Amino acid sequence: MDGKTISISAPRGALDAYLTKPASGSGPALFLLPEGLAITTQVRELADFYAEEGYVVLAPNLQARAVGCEDRRELDIDRMMGGVAAAIAALQADSACTGKVCALGFCLGGTIACRAMARLPLDAVVAYCPVGLETILHEIDSIEHPMALHFGADDQLVSPAARIAIKQALAVNDASEVYVYPGAGHSFTDRSKSSFSRPAASLAHSRTIGFLRRAVGPKYDLEALWEKHLEGEFITSDAEATIATMVARPYVNHVPTMIGGYGREELHRYYKHHFIPQAKGSQMMPVSRTVGSDRLVDEFVASFVHDTPNDTLLPGVPPTGKHIEIPMVAIVHFRGDKLCKEHLYWDQASVLAQVGLLDGSKLPVTGAEAAARVLDENLPLNTLRADQWWKKSEPRG
Repeated sequence: MDGKTISISAPRGALDAYLTKPASGSGPALFLLPEGLAITTQVRELADFYAEEGYVVLAPNLQARAVGCEDRRELDIDRMMGGVAAAIAALQADSACTGKVCALGFCLGGTIACRAMARLPLDAVVAYCPVGLETILHEIDSIEHPMALHFGADDQLVSPAARIAIKQALAVNDASEVYVYPGAGHSFTDRSKSSFSRPAASLAHSRTIGFLRRAVGPKYDLEALWEKHLEGEFITSDAEATIATMVARPYVNHVPTMIGGYGREELHRYYKHHFIPQAKGSQMMPVSRTVGSDRLVDEFVASFVHDTPNDTLLPGVPPTGKHIEIPMVAIVHFRGDKLCKEHLYWDQASVLAQVGLLDGSKLPVTGAEAAARVLDENLPLNTLRADQWWKKSEPRG
């Protein structure tokens, strides 16, 4: 991203701030308040990450305005809010900002973001692990704008009693959302800390993006983006066009075989020399599609004739001439208006059985009949080795 450091005129001295914008050049504004309130390399990367999601992001250096920044009780909140107000005003005045402004804060930054929501013109706020929020409920319990709070269940700085008090205070706000992540501690989204929890961080980010999309935008047609990607793979057979639908560091993993690529160079090589030329003639029969805020789940039946090498499903296996049909699920993750990750799942045992590499008569595996049953719910179930288990519970008499 093309970020830069700017200077903002503010009460009690100028503020340095990091400003970064989406590739489109404009979008809703995101006011970023990190845990330490300073501008670090990690904070710039986080700001760029949200710029990829479609936001104009401003991260001001507020550390100089915080005394004992690890302790909320030592803050001169009025002094702090003067800097926050100046930064928000600068963000709103930027021509790239399409109008709405939201705040995103972590730890102490999350607490300040919530207090700013009660005092300043913000349209929404997201706070991760905000410390001490239960002591200032009188400031936030009258907020009517959208709020999303994320807590680790094992956060040593925010007790279960504090979380309950916060949730009860926000219950009057129908636009508020409070999430708790089992097994996650404080700073569970910070990759540099031992408390980092990838599952919790991933789920929380997806929820945050959904919340922000609903509250301030931007809105993307994920189905259209996915169809454009599939066009490059299966219709135009164009590796360059396929990669163009993806972020700078895309990731594709066909999970059962662990075949795919990470990064544009590796993934372009995979698409151009392996996947796309070998996918010609294959068919995708759609079964269902679920579209979320930053993910799409496609369920389909894939079919092809194994008359050429297939390095994705049958790497190293010479062509068998067999017709293969398998149910598949693709989970597609988007960042802004680009694909960033794909996980694809299927039953590899079924593939191996259909090409004769597994003996289906001796193993509890299915072949093409599994795909047929997905497409036709009238076909029978419980036929696999039914005489050894299903018939035992058959009504008698």
